[in-house]
Amino acid sequence: MTAVDLGVPRIPGKGPASNTPRPDNPALVDTYGRVATDLRVSLTDKCNLRCTYCMPEDGLEWMPSDEVLSDDELIRLLRVAVERLGVTDIRLTGGEPLLRAGLERLVGAVSALRPRPRLSMTTNAIGLAKRAAGLAEAGLDRINVSLDSIDPSTFERITRRDRLPHVLSGLAAAKEAGLDPVKINAVLIRGLNEHEAVPLLGYCLDNGYQLRFIEQMPLDAQHGWNRGEMITAEEILGLLRTEYTLEPSKKERGGAPAERWLVNGGPAEVGVIASVTRPFCAACERTRLTADGAIRSCLFSSEETDLRRLLRTGASDEDIAKAWRDTMWAKLPGHEINESGFAQPIRPMSAIGG
Repeated sequence: MTAVDLGVPRIPGKGPASNTPRPDNPALVDTYGRVATDLRVSLTDKCNLRCTYCMPEDGLEWMPSDEVLSDDELIRLLRVAVERLGVTDIRLTGGEPLLRAGLERLVGAVSALRPRPRLSMTTNAIGLAKRAAGLAEAGLDRINVSLDSIDPSTFERITRRDRLPHVLSGLAAAKEAGLDPVKINAVLIRGLNEHEAVPLLGYCLDNGYQLRFIEQMPLDAQHGWNRGEMITAEEILGLLRTEYTLEPSKKERGGAPAERWLVNGGPAEVGVIASVTRPFCAACERTRLTADGAIRSCLFSSEETDLRRLLRTGASDEDIAKAWRDTMWAKLPGHEINESGFAQPIRPMSAIGG
């Protein structure tokens, strides 16, 4: 579905007029002609790592359990998303989703929705070695693993935990279980791990994993993000080119966040997600649901829509769908990180979901 299909009038350079009525369209359209079909679902704000760019060493005050959506509430919202709103892809995130009790049952319930959504998960892979096969059997299609270093001492400096062997065994188990492709997400931080760009790519090439580097974004709980500490996409490519030849992938990017590059002529690829320096907001297809039932139209939204309240006060599925549609219709054209008036979201990444 495109902007033309929606019949949304546009003002050159500004998008449509602010008073444009929402078209009679069941999908999650917005005033810029985008259609959200990819749902990121946070299952918990809890995490068993303390990554320096995400949260303080002592952790955070977690959501009270009665504020977190129950399995039944969550499945109902996902059913609304799939059946009424046209969502085709669901990514389970956190915090750390493996900390959610009964995850395999939840995965089974999501994979049973019709039409069946493509189902993936982003995890730090701690504990995955024992659960990868069960998750695959329950219906999980593929997995993304956050891994910023394959050096034990650097990994511990970043995560404040000595758990690298658990992550690596989790990766191997995911591949063995057929959670294909296994993707690795890595963030490079100046003065800490930028020297690992080449080793990380070599490790992924050797093991058949797909590597994606992500520019560090202002989503830390401490609100201490410093643009100067961020390794930019151009710098990442420069580091990789010291050992590898890179050329743009000929595959259609679509709404994918990563720019993909063929490594040494292919077929292996490496991706770079330049969220800060080369935003891809114009092609964004994502909508987000937090663990406590709030809808966010953007990772950097300053406003949310509380679907938990609707769930717990007797709203119908269509009431919920309308609230979700209205939230996405009001989506801004971009995240505005590079604008002078940008304000970091109050919620940190661990509470929003990746």
